[in-house]
Amino acid sequence: MEGKKIYLIRHGQTGHNHRGIVQGRNVKSNLSKKGLRQAAAFFDAYKEMPFQKVYTSTLQRTVQTVQQFLDLGLPHEALPGLDEICWGESEGLFANGENNKKYKNIINAWKHGELDSRLKGGENPLDVRKRQKEALEYIVSQPEDLVLVCMHGRALKILLAWITGKSMKEMDIFDHDNLSLYILHYQDGVWQIKTHNDREHLHDI
Repeated sequence: MEGKKIYLIRHGQTGHNHRGIVQGRNVKSNLSKKGLRQAAAFFDAYKEMPFQKVYTSTLQRTVQTVQQFLDLGLPHEALPGLDEICWGESEGLFANGENNKKYKNIINAWKHGELDSRLKGGENPLDVRKRQKEALEYIVSQPEDLVLVCMHGRALKILLAWITGKSMKEMDIFDHDNLSLYILHYQDGVWQIKTHNDREHLHDI
């Protein structure tokens, strides 16, 4: 099959993930011990895959997730378009805390199609899609046929919705854990998801 194949993963677990704290674009969090084990398990499963380049967001947790591939000498580029959504005033708060009703309310608004809604100081799905389109256009314009991309949970939901032609209000049908794998195929402007939310490499974690 011609075209470009992308192995697309969510970063490994962070301490904030474990504690249920909203991260977002402006939160600098590191992988937890479990997240590092997840990253090692993914590397062990796919270290023989002949990736030609690795793309991450600009946030350290994605770079840490793929560090073992970078240690092999693979070319790496960090793209702002792959960053997590900015949650504005909810970043750094507990997702289910009583003081974070705004976070739950904004997600509910998006589910009802109010995609231009945003938290104070934050982004909405339309903002994220705009920068994601720029990032993906760049990635597919490059000569590599097989690449590894690491990004973030909510941003990944948004991306998978729009590349498959769904309304972004349906983004939550894409449910993935830390270090879940999607395999995408791109050719002539058409995206296909060949593998959904694969966690087989994490069976011992």
